[in-house]
Amino acid sequence: MTAPAQIGERRSYDGALCTVRYVGEVAGTTGSWLGVEWDDPSRGKHGGQHKGVRYFSCISKSPTAASFVRPTRSPDAPQSFLSALNLKYAGDPEHDKKNPPRQIKFSGKIAEEVGFEKIRLQQARLDELQFVILDGAQLAVATEDGEEGEGLSIGRVCPKVLELDLSRNLFEGFGPVVRICSELRLLRSLRVNGNRFKNVLNDEVLASAGDAFAGVKELALEDTLLSWEEICHIASKFPSLTTLHAGSNQLETLMPIPADAPFTATLTSLHLEFNDFTSVSDLVSLASISTLRNLLLKGNRVVTINATPSAGPLVFGDSLHYVDLSYNSIATWSFVDTLPATFPALTSLRLTHNPLYANPDLDEFTPAITTTTTTEETSEAQDETGSFPRTQRIVSASNTTTTAKKSEEAYMLTLARLPSLRVLNFSTVTAADRADAEMFYLSRIARQLAAVPADPAAEADVLRQHRRWGELCEMYGEPVVVRKSGEVDAGFLEARLIRAEFTYDSSDDESGEGGKKKKQEEEKKTVVIQVPMSFDIYAVKGIVGRAFGLKPLGLRLVWETGEWDPVGGFDEGDGESEEEEEEEAPVAEVSNGGTGSAGRKTGRWVKREAELRDGPRQFGYCVDGLEAKIRVERR
Repeated sequence: MTAPAQIGERRSYDGALCTVRYVGEVAGTTGSWLGVEWDDPSRGKHGGQHKGVRYFSCISKSPTAASFVRPTRSPDAPQSFLSALNLKYAGDPEHDKKNPPRQIKFSGKIAEEVGFEKIRLQQARLDELQFVILDGAQLAVATEDGEEGEGLSIGRVCPKVLELDLSRNLFEGFGPVVRICSELRLLRSLRVNGNRFKNVLNDEVLASAGDAFAGVKELALEDTLLSWEEICHIASKFPSLTTLHAGSNQLETLMPIPADAPFTATLTSLHLEFNDFTSVSDLVSLASISTLRNLLLKGNRVVTINATPSAGPLVFGDSLHYVDLSYNSIATWSFVDTLPATFPALTSLRLTHNPLYANPDLDEFTPAITTTTTTEETSEAQDETGSFPRTQRIVSASNTTTTAKKSEEAYMLTLARLPSLRVLNFSTVTAADRADAEMFYLSRIARQLAAVPADPAAEADVLRQHRRWGELCEMYGEPVVVRKSGEVDAGFLEARLIRAEFTYDSSDDESGEGGKKKKQEEEKKTVVIQVPMSFDIYAVKGIVGRAFGLKPLGLRLVWETGEWDPVGGFDEGDGESEEEEEEEAPVAEVSNGGTGSAGRKTGRWVKREAELRDGPRQFGYCVDGLEAKIRVERR
């Protein structure tokens, strides 16, 4: 006969764990009920209330963690550590004969189990076990009455255990865990995830644990719904603790850690995944852990560094090198810019699966584009401000720009903003990766500057968002900022002219006209010409040839857009040529790393350039806006 239920009692019904929160009648029903809070909140139907009347409260924040069950329903029988250990690893021969294992079949054929008997026999040697997993085994006590009288003790039965998993069991307090571990002198890792320990702060057995956990270096308390104070109280009983798992505990902020807690001088890795933090400042108490190297905050709701702007600067110790902020709610680059000040020793970061990676554009008003080389009329589309080349088709980010491309851009911008990173999103950062990222970042800043008026105050507002602007300009040179001309009356001549800056470098030639080399000071020449939009490429080449004293049909005009593009197949071998596909297109994309011959790959990102090919197409349809920089080369 089942004993009467008590408040706080742990029970299991068909393997589903719960805690009794209420015993009594429920209005509108007959008989007595047990109000239980399920460990798995999806099994419940409510939060402890019935028809508007609350009978009990749950620790879980889930609105469906509770149910009412009849006291007559039989719970699963609890077990001791040794009985569960024997049942799982040593087995019961008589039980196996009465209940042979079900045969496994594939397509009607019986699968032959080879080697399993050998493994079973090895595991049956309990005195040799090093890794013990008893999760979900209905454990409630360390030993039962009579087991020790028979000369059976945990230390004698399995003395070599190194790692122990006691997750999701029926422990009501931490005392049984202390008693079990006190006999396992070689224990190094303990997992008690998913248990529901009560009265932790007043647990006398835990308080007198002594050296029960002296050698344990790793402790897992995930999904225990303990408070941070209770977690610290338990962790303080582990003098050698280096790794602590405290994820999925509904933590919103961390209270100060007791100064006498020994783990503040030993802990190196802290896992706080899937809690409810909204700001890095919620974790300010962790700054007292001088040895902390790895901080994992995956799956929280982090949005900002400081919850209150007026709060002082938040700085973690110089030992903290790795932070995982993936799957949070980070949506601004200002958050990323603040990371070096908050984590001065940061060298490894994970930032994927944040809103920022879904929309990495520096300027929100810039729509995404995809480059095409088609001659269709749709490729001549242009937005209201004329801010995109007529040889590019404007599309919506949600329809065409792939998630992979956005993630790659966000990766580049993150890397460029954080100069100390050596590993980003599990990828080792090479010198080429950093150079590519920083040049790409510069081009994006230039694009943002081009979108504001040529006013010092407006430019300062933009550059204030990019603290590495000056540093990167010194490293790679200041990028060209090409601003789009304002709206001009279509009836004016100004609206029909393009200010083209033609640059010819004769040093690229082996000899000048007549076979003589130009003087050094005459090698590079720039000419600015107002070219009517309606002129075709033949006419433009005629003007350029006259300006530089060259034969028009022997010229090659390359429009320098000032933007950067990813290199397709950078990590692959050279593929088949696409010349035949592009031969009829009036403008062909040219990949150039900024120096060297066209088409040379210098990294994963290259400057976007376009050759203006011979044809009757009007000049105004081949370049973007009312200004253009064009490089003149000999064929």
